[in-house]
Amino acid sequence: MLFIGGFAANSRARVPGAPIRLSAVTLDDTAGLREAVVTREITVSGKRRVAFDCRGAAGGFPVFLLHGTPGSRSGPVLRPSVLYRLGVQVISYDRPGYGRSDRAPKRSVVDAAADVLAIADELQLKEFSVIGRSGGGPHALACAALLSDRVRRAAVLVSIAPSDAGGLNWEEGMTESNVAEYELASRGDEEVTADLTERAARIHADPESLLEFLLPELTAPDRKIVRDAAIRRQLKNTYVEAFRRGACGWIDDVLAFRKPWGFKVSDIKVPVLLWHGADDVFSPVAHTHWLAGQIPEHQRAV
Repeated sequence: MLFIGGFAANSRARVPGAPIRLSAVTLDDTAGLREAVVTREITVSGKRRVAFDCRGAAGGFPVFLLHGTPGSRSGPVLRPSVLYRLGVQVISYDRPGYGRSDRAPKRSVVDAAADVLAIADELQLKEFSVIGRSGGGPHALACAALLSDRVRRAAVLVSIAPSDAGGLNWEEGMTESNVAEYELASRGDEEVTADLTERAARIHADPESLLEFLLPELTAPDRKIVRDAAIRRQLKNTYVEAFRRGACGWIDDVLAFRKPWGFKVSDIKVPVLLWHGADDVFSPVAHTHWLAGQIPEHQRAV
């Protein structure tokens, strides 16, 4: 994650000042380093609430961190000491239907740009960068494509490509559980909704169950990471928060990935870092190679 340092150089940001509703205060004890995190909410489109957290150096260069699928604003994130040293403020928000954010039925990937822009405007941020992890990758690319006047750089980690990507065998090399879920989504809302609703309830009650379910499909390096006590605690906390109000965010993410994203990846003009583990089986590395062939200004790290 050292690339974050590149986002901090020669940067400027305006100090947040607009009134925002506070909804919760939590204590982030990532790796034993405690930091009070205030969750704030704004209203978008006149009615829908979006919850977000700010961590790290207040007044530092702002970087939006878009969580994975399933996930929430709570993490995992870098240690507070690292963010302060880099001079970075990380802003993470719950996509609609996750955590404390209201659902936006039938949303598309492109819709993430409007939510990020609303938060940036509320915080009076002139410019910022975006990072998307896993399922957050497509949403970060949407911000890069639509908000080029505000986004300085973008980075995506183990992102998928659009399901209609020309010349890409989209499911090749993908783990069976992911293929099965996407196949359900391609048949419509009903089956995938029933499946993910049941799974989300089980995970919310016992977040360890998702990690145990995934272990047999993980590569050896991933299994080593997941067995780390601090990482495991972060993952369990983010799953509990993700399903605070049910499976809606997870359902809508999966459905959004299986339909057109609402923008062309080739329209991205800002620099993009594409990072991918060569052996990843949840989002095969061929997806990043395809993205690299579409994005004019990119750096690829595999």
